[in-house]
Amino acid sequence: MRKSIIFFLISVLLTLISFNSFSQCSMCRRVAETGHSNDNSAARGLNKGILYLLAIPYVIGGVGAFVWYKNRKKN
Repeated sequence: MRKSIIFFLISVLLTLISFNSFSQCSMCRRVAETGHSNDNSAARGLNKGILYLLAIPYVIGGVGAFVWYKNRKKN
C-alpha cells in the first residue's frame, strides 16, 4: 500500500513539473511564427498535428481505463 502511494505522489509531481524547451527545428519554428500572423495553412497543419499527437495517449488511456472498469465490475 505504501509503495503505491509513493508511486502515485511521484507520478503527480512529475506531471506537474514542466520545463521550457525549444525542440522544434528551425524551419518548423519559422513556419509556426510567421503562419500565425499570415493565416498560413502550413502553420494550421502543424498545430493540428501537435494536437493530434497530444490527444492520442489520452484516448488510449481512456479506453484502457474504461475496459479495466468494465472488467472490474464483472468480477
